[in-house]
Amino acid sequence: MNYTELLHALLPETALVVGALLALTFDLIFGARQTRENRLHAAVIIGSLAVVAAMYGTFSVGLADSAFGGVLVLDELTLASRLGVLMLAWLTLTLTGSTARLRHPAEFVAIVLFATAGFTLMAAAQQLLVAFLALELASLSLYILAGFDKSRPESAEAALKYFLFGGMSAAFLLFGFSLIYGLTGSIELHPIADQLARQGQSPLLSLALVMVLVAFGFKAAAAPFHLWAPDVYEGAPVVSSALIASASKLAGFTLFVRLLWPGFGPAAGSVSTAVGSPGWLPIVACLSAASLLLGNFAALAQSNVRRLLAYSAIAHAGVMLLGVIVAGDAGLGPLFYYVFTYGLATVGAFAVIAVVERAGRCQKITDLAGLYRRSPLLAGCFAVYLLSLAGIPPLAGFFGKFTVFAAALKLGGLAGPAGWLALLAIALSAVALYYYLVMLKQALVAAPADTASAPVPVPADAAIVLVFTALLLVLLGLFPSLVLRIF
Repeated sequence: MNYTELLHALLPETALVVGALLALTFDLIFGARQTRENRLHAAVIIGSLAVVAAMYGTFSVGLADSAFGGVLVLDELTLASRLGVLMLAWLTLTLTGSTARLRHPAEFVAIVLFATAGFTLMAAAQQLLVAFLALELASLSLYILAGFDKSRPESAEAALKYFLFGGMSAAFLLFGFSLIYGLTGSIELHPIADQLARQGQSPLLSLALVMVLVAFGFKAAAAPFHLWAPDVYEGAPVVSSALIASASKLAGFTLFVRLLWPGFGPAAGSVSTAVGSPGWLPIVACLSAASLLLGNFAALAQSNVRRLLAYSAIAHAGVMLLGVIVAGDAGLGPLFYYVFTYGLATVGAFAVIAVVERAGRCQKITDLAGLYRRSPLLAGCFAVYLLSLAGIPPLAGFFGKFTVFAAALKLGGLAGPAGWLALLAIALSAVALYYYLVMLKQALVAAPADTASAPVPVPADAAIVLVFTALLLVLLGLFPSLVLRIF
């Protein structure tokens, strides 16, 4: 084995791990003589430099059909996903520097970098074992980040629930992988696909696919495996929730669309058939429909901002699953564009919550009342994020939904195999628009309460995140080819 080739293929992961160790070492040597704020800024700077180095390493690696004997793949999806998760991680780190109150800042930054290394490795995995290890590296880091605020019982509860659900999903995934290995005699995706094409459907294969899709549903927060998401979004530190909702989702869908189509593609089946029919497409279609229905209608009943965003994420997971279904015919561009732009809007929304929370309280939707008077910058950027999530043109969220729906309808229109699912998603977009407008009404129309009428100061680091994400959502909405032409 050529380990030089392996080191070259893993340049982004190497840069992130080295950055995490440098952040810890710097804080250990010099942190005792610094204030907590200076320690946090130093750790964020080191972490940001590590992310920039990882981006440079991503470009240096280039494109290849496979690397290190087929263990890794360096195609367009790997390149785009690595850059996407690195950008979202950089936004999270930048937000941390101005909004977080952390007792152990270097440890927090280091764990963010370890999680990001897991995300980037997930994007390049072409082997079941590497995919599982990358997924667990990211997951274990996220469990710690969810419970990092030890002064709040809600954070400990979020971490415990996230860990229990995540551990269960890991068991399902590993059991499914073991069955796949037993059936095909390989843990690499292309030999697995060849064997499945020869063997055809079998009860054991159906069981393996169900196990993998259950784990997929947990990781994607798709109904009915969504129960951890509202509690984690609400209880975790704001910056942790931003990373879980954005970069984690992008890396997860990249990994599973690679597993399902290049690996398990011969066992796909047909989305227009009943649930009990063989193949994984009918199961994914049912998960998508359940996520769309539960996420959108449950969001209507929410009064907590973060829980509303959690149910919104479940609804968006339904559209992403539709993107997974059409990826076999339409390619990976629509799915990646949708998940990436969703991640940008979500990071921006959590950035607004973090800034308002630092100045006072931001739990209920009514806590956003009068935001346009307290901080016009926050209110304007918040409007961009929510309207993009709702799919209003000319923002990137509109074109993201348009590309996924168009790809689904291109398979045969409303009478096609995915037509009913696209029609359901389009209809429920009107429901989503309502609860986003409820938040916007509080931020842009309602008068502030007497107890929360003071101006909200926006730190410079947070302002960078707010303006950058808002401008990028507008730019990608006007010029979607900037992303789509990668594919």
